[in-house]
Amino acid sequence: MFSSLTEKLELAFKKLRGQARISESNVSDAMQDIRMALLEADVDFKVAKELVEAVKAQSVGAEVLRSVSPGQQIVKIFHDELVKILGVAVALNVEPPQRILMTGLNGAGKTTTSAKLAAWLKKQGRRPLLLALDLYRPAAIKQLQVLGQQLNVPVFAPAEGETDPVKAAKASLIWLKEQGSGVAIFDTAGRQDLDEELLAELKKIREIVQPNETLLVADAATGQQAVSVAQKFNDAVGITGLIMTKLDGDARGGALCG
Repeated sequence: MFSSLTEKLELAFKKLRGQARISESNVSDAMQDIRMALLEADVDFKVAKELVEAVKAQSVGAEVLRSVSPGQQIVKIFHDELVKILGVAVALNVEPPQRILMTGLNGAGKTTTSAKLAAWLKKQGRRPLLLALDLYRPAAIKQLQVLGQQLNVPVFAPAEGETDPVKAAKASLIWLKEQGSGVAIFDTAGRQDLDEELLAELKKIREIVQPNETLLVADAATGQQAVSVAQKFNDAVGITGLIMTKLDGDARGGALCG
């Protein structure tokens, strides 16, 4: 997704860099190309419109038009406006209580992402712990156990036959205390569709776990639906970060700009 978007944006910027003189006309042409590139990447229409208008407004100013390298100046303006939308990267908070709650819908890759996060933390010199709280998806617990074994990371599994996620969450904290220090990654259940039952369940689990990070795992292939899902999860449990999966196989990861 990003390579495709980058290529299209670079082409638009190349036209500007190649101009001996930047005018309002060729800025408008370049902004049209940029708008189309963003829309094809599934960036929200309003976001794309606001971004392009903000860049255009600054790009046609006298200071830019008379600058030594107006093409480069416009690229910088675009970069600065994009940073305003996406925000500045913030490091993952793994300070005490060192608990990370993973949320999202079925199929987004929560369990695999939990294991990848554990592997990353391990490379950082941390001691990750995986806790299985998905009692609905068949083999979800077993999958996490296998991944944990491959990584040599301890995994909590609820008692056999347990069907209450809230009870499982409480039991996981007892296990966590027995393990001593470590960054706990809680893999929760998802649904095929977002519903009130899922959100109510997550609220209860969050109250029990008291995480310092609540991450949403979203599938890039869902496009702008990911924005709606993120808003609902955020309203329910307060999302602190987003992990978007499957960006390598789809060009619609522009939902990140939503």
